[in-house]
Amino acid sequence: MRSAGRSWLLLTGFVVFYIIYLLFGGLVFSTIERPEEERLRHELDTLKQEFLNHSCASAADLDHFLARVLQAHRSGVSVLQNSSQPSNWDLTSSMFYANTLVTTVGYGHSTPLSDLGKGFSILYALLGVPFTMLVLTACVQKLLFPLVVGPVAVLHGWGVAPRAACALHLLLLLLLLLLCFFIGPAALFSWLEGSWSFLDGVYFCFISLCTIGLGDYVPALQPGQRNKSLYQVSVIVYLFLGLMMMFLLLRAVHKMADVHGLTALLQLPRCEVSPDDEQRPILVTSQKTALLQPGVSDKHLAAGAEFKNVDTCYSPVNELRCLVPL
Repeated sequence: MRSAGRSWLLLTGFVVFYIIYLLFGGLVFSTIERPEEERLRHELDTLKQEFLNHSCASAADLDHFLARVLQAHRSGVSVLQNSSQPSNWDLTSSMFYANTLVTTVGYGHSTPLSDLGKGFSILYALLGVPFTMLVLTACVQKLLFPLVVGPVAVLHGWGVAPRAACALHLLLLLLLLLLCFFIGPAALFSWLEGSWSFLDGVYFCFISLCTIGLGDYVPALQPGQRNKSLYQVSVIVYLFLGLMMMFLLLRAVHKMADVHGLTALLQLPRCEVSPDDEQRPILVTSQKTALLQPGVSDKHLAAGAEFKNVDTCYSPVNELRCLVPL
C-alpha cells in the first residue's frame, strides 16, 4: 500500500505540475504577444481609415491593404474587430494556445506575432510535448485495470469466452467514448457556438482528439462569447480527458489483439497488465532492461521479489515499461 500511495502521489504531482506548466506558458505568451497584438490592431485600424479617406484608391493601395489584412488574419487579428474587442492573448486564451502546443493539436487559430514568441513556442513545446505524453501515459496506466483488465475479467467470470469478452468490452468502451467525448460534447458545442451544426461539433471533436487540428473550427472565437474564459478552460480539460480516453482505447485494442493472437502474428510486443500494477511505481524498469545491466543474472532475477509479475512490454528506445501507449 505504501508503494501504491507513492505512485498516486507521483501521478498527482505530474497533473499539478502540468497545470502549473500551462499557467506559466499562458502568462509568458500573454506578456509577450498581447502588446504586439495591440500594435498590429492599431496599425490595421490606421490603415483602414487611410484607405477609407482616399476618395479614389488605386489598385496598388487596395492590394497593399488586402495583403496586410490577410497577413494579420493569419495571426488571429481581424480587421473586422476594433481595439475594444477581447484580446486573443489574454491569460485563458494564451493557456488555450499553450495547451494546443503541448497536446500537438495545433489549431493554428492564433500564432505568435513576435520573434520572441516564436522562439519561446519552440522551447515550450520541446519540453511540454514529452511531458504531456508522460502525464497522459501515467494516467492511462492507472486506469488500465479498472477500465480494461477488470471489466474483461468480470465478463470472463460470467462465463464469456476470453476472445468474446475482449471484443464485448472493446465495443462497450467504444460506445462510452462516442457518447461521452463525441456525441455529448458535439451537441454542447453546437449549442454554445450557434453557427455550428451537430455534424460540425462531431467533426471538431474527431479532429481534436485525433490531434489532427485543422483549425477550421475552433471554439470560443466568435465575438461576444459569454463566459469565454470558463469556456476555454473547459475545452482544455475536455482535450486532456479525451486524449487520455483515446490512449486507453488504443490499449484496449492492443489487449484484444493479444488475446486473438494478432500481436504474435505481426511480431509486436505484448503489454499485459495485472492488479499488481496499482502497487508499483508509474515507471518501472523492465525485466529485459535488468538483464542488460552488468552483474544481474537469471539466478538473481529468480530470487528477487521485485521482478515478480513484471510486464514484458519493452521499448528499446527508452527501456522503460510501457512508457508510450500502444
